[in-house]
Formats: sequence, structure tokens, C-alpha cells
Amino acid sequence: MAKVAFLGLGVMGYPMAGHLAKKGGHDVTVYNRTAAKAGDWAKAYGGKSAPTPAAAVKDCDFVMMCVGNDDDVRSVVFGDTGALAGMKKGAILVDHTTASAIVAREVHAKAKDKGIGFVDAPVSGGQAGAENGQLGIMCGGEAAVFDKVKPVLDVYAKSCALIGAPGAGQLTKMVNQIVIGGLLQGLAEGLNFGQRAGLDMEKVISVISKGAAQSWQMENRWKPMTEGTFDGFGFAVDWMRKDLGICLAEAKQNGARLPVTALVDQFYAQVQARGGKRWDTCSLMQLLIKD
Repeated sequence: MAKVAFLGLGVMGYPMAGHLAKKGGHDVTVYNRTAAKAGDWAKAYGGKSAPTPAAAVKDCDFVMMCVGNDDDVRSVVFGDTGALAGMKKGAILVDHTTASAIVAREVHAKAKDKGIGFVDAPVSGGQAGAENGQLGIMCGGEAAVFDKVKPVLDVYAKSCALIGAPGAGQLTKMVNQIVIGGLLQGLAEGLNFGQRAGLDMEKVISVISKGAAQSWQMENRWKPMTEGTFDGFGFAVDWMRKDLGICLAEAKQNGARLPVTALVDQFYAQVQARGGKRWDTCSLMQLLIKD
């Protein structure tokens, strides 16, 4: 058992922190910008809540965080009430936020100056993966630091790997989102084509999902896509646009060409304009169903 803090209790962080307490048996203190939610978590899982990040991380061995974007990371980590102000020397900070490699390297440098380990560790698997403790965790950092924190991460991981130096976790998540964007657009076009051709799409999927076209997106999203139901589950369009924006910004720096990603990002902007900001990312199909 370790003393652990979890900062940020959104749809991902709330169940992840819960696994640390219940499945991992750790002593968990949580912080959330909306204090009432932290209080609810503490009642549900028998942990504790704190009014600031600095208070939550006091005397903790490991600190996990999962917030919204680069600015949120900085606001939770830096400053007099931030995590680094309260963490003890030798502790390890893990950031599960999908953010930029720039902010990951920035936090790593400032943490190292204070004798604190840091791992950027964005996740894949969505809300269902967080709730079921089946996340893919892609990490960037120093090997010795990663080795110490991996047993804790394994509590809610299906797979957890160190990819490379600080920032490598975030760069790997960008690869993940680039691939998913293209997959979803291709899946939407294929399903729409099949429907307009009069095919029984359940039979179609039963065959092609066992061949070279198989993907998680196909197996888990073909049904809502063919039914035209995109609300109340999954990964929101707003979040995906934030992630694709990070990918496109990084591509400008490293010279990668992302023509399909840029196009899919434009399609998601159209979904947002139709009121689909909180629809699942499979809502690309909506643009094909309705002109």
C-alpha cells in the first residue's frame, strides 16, 4: 500500500482514482476543481479529499493527475497551491492528461529541479476503459522513475509501457488520435456506403470485422453509427478536436504531413456546428446521413 493522490475527477479520473483505492488498496486523497465532486468520491470510496493540489499531495509517494489541457496542467502543478509546492522529495508525479509534449517536458524539468520524478502517461480506452480498469497507458520519462510507478499504474491498465524520454508518452497519444480519426472517417464512409447499397450491415460487420478491416472502433461503434445514435456515451467531439489540434500543432514543428487528420478535424468542426460538441467521435457518420 502506498500513499497516493489523484488530481482531477472527470469521467476518466473519477473511476481511475477509485481503482487505486478499492482494487489497489492504496491510501488515496483526491482533489477536484469542483470540491463537491471530490467529497462525493471520498464518500463512495472511503478516501479523503483536499481543498488544493498542494494539500492533497502532502506526504504522498505517488501523485496522479488527469485534467483538461496544457493550461489546466500548469494551473494544477505550478504555483503556491500546486502539486509541486506540496510534494516531498523522491515522490513521483504522473500526468494522465492528453496534453502537448511541450508541457510534459516543462513539468519534467521543474519536477527534476525539486528532486521529484515525472512521467507523462496519457491513456487510451475511453470512459469504459477507465471504469473497467482496462486502459492503455503510453509513458514518457526516465526508466528508473517509470519502474517505481508502474505497479501502481497497473491497477487500472490493460497495458502500460515506457515509450521513451519525457514527452514520448504524449507523442504516442498523438499517433493514437491520428490513427483513430482516420479509422472513424473510413468506417463512417464504409457503413454509409453499405447502407445505401441495401446491405444487411450486421452481416457485413460479422464478416469484415474478422478480416483485415478489423478494429476496436468497428467492433464497438458500428452499431450506433448505423442507428444514428451518437449521444450519451464515449469520447466527446470537443475532446477529440482538442487532441487533433495538439497533433496538428506538433506536426508543424516536426514537419509531418497530416492531410487526412486536418480534413477530419474540419469534419468534427461541422459536427460541433450541428450541436454535436458532446456527441461521441463516431458522429462523423452524421455528416453522411444528413447533408
